[in-house]
Amino acid sequence: MNSWINLTALWKIIVIGLLAGAGLPAVFAIGLRALNPGAQAQTAAGVDADGNEISSAPTVTGGVAGIAAATLCFAIVLAGIGWGIYSIVHNS
Repeated sequence: MNSWINLTALWKIIVIGLLAGAGLPAVFAIGLRALNPGAQAQTAAGVDADGNEISSAPTVTGGVAGIAAATLCFAIVLAGIGWGIYSIVHNS
């Protein structure tokens, strides 16, 4: 072991950096994907006074399982953000 490089601290920094830097955005993307299943999404449509068809914003069609998975993913992201703020405030 080299006295100039602390390898134990180095691997901890790399692992935490990968988890927070790539892991949390990936979990957030999975949560968004669970809310919108893609090709199966439908829009709420209606008809105006002239008989023309109008459509509004897409509805959430992830179903109960998709909404539960998205909620879990967003809770993990919020917990990661909270843990980061906590460790910055209390370790300084």
